Amino acid sequence: MRKSVIALALLMSVPFCWAINPGVPPGGENPTMLFADSTRTGIPFSKDPHVVSFHGKYLMYYSVPPKGDSGWGIGIAESRDLVHWQPIGALSPAADYEAKGLCAPGALLRNDTIHLFYQTYGNGKKDAICHAWSVDGIHFTRNATNPIFAPKAGDWNCGRAIDAEVVFVKGKYFLYYATRTPDFEKQIVGVATAPAGTNFNRETWTEAYDRAILVPEWAWEETCIEAPSVVEMDGTLYMFYAGAYNNRPQQVGLATSQDGIHWKKASNKPFLTNGDPGAWNYCESGHPHIFKDKDGQTYLFYQGNEDFGRTWFLSQRKVIWRDGMPQLK
Repeated sequence: MRKSVIALALLMSVPFCWAINPGVPPGGENPTMLFADSTRTGIPFSKDPHVVSFHGKYLMYYSVPPKGDSGWGIGIAESRDLVHWQPIGALSPAADYEAKGLCAPGALLRNDTIHLFYQTYGNGKKDAICHAWSVDGIHFTRNATNPIFAPKAGDWNCGRAIDAEVVFVKGKYFLYYATRTPDFEKQIVGVATAPAGTNFNRETWTEAYDRAILVPEWAWEETCIEAPSVVEMDGTLYMFYAGAYNNRPQQVGLATSQDGIHWKKASNKPFLTNGDPGAWNYCESGHPHIFKDKDGQTYLFYQGNEDFGRTWFLSQRKVIWRDGMPQLK
């Protein structure tokens, strides 16, 4: 039934917001939230979610696909309950360094300002992390030193940086990012740091480790570890990450750390798997974001689809903690 609804929407080409609860998909869980923004292209397509609590509401930033001559962009949606979302804005390429596109947002709230970290797109080994800030969550000012970070190319990486996640833990800012091996074959994760008082300019970031902090090793991860998202709970850091490239299927893994640099995977199996045939997330459950609300409750946001990337939807699952480890509710 859902496939026929999508097909009808594509034929009509009328932009609108998908925010549905379709009931129990065959072989899959009943998602509390299922969202996709179609305002840019008429096709329900949202990837790479990241959520913040801001001025009594929630804002979600996510990647939206190219349209015409415009490259990838970043959509913005608003919610009061983490379930029902309404698109309220977007960021499109506006600077020379992001002319081919920008995507994979990571938002950080500091005082009353939202700091958005995102990647350039379409530049191969030259893609890098950029920064912008906003006092209303919708209109952003680019950092004059953009791009603010990419690792120095060497024997372990190709010089690329994507999928930024910035968190303040252990008295400093950690920037987690995905990069690739020098042959551009394997996706791996690295880390940089900046001091507590940073303005996030390029010169304030220092590579914290001279090699990858997380690499693919289990069969389900294939040749890709990406989209790291980190939360601190009782002094321990938990990283939710994506394993395998899109639609292989990509699934979500878990690792832990005490210092933010040295990580241990919690299992050789995914923390969150893709769905069964017929489920909305049959082709993947990927690109996670772990969101910690002001009341301490945590939610795992992620992307999925059932048509090998023709559409993309966003969902979330509440995470509960028992004996120091997360579990999906």
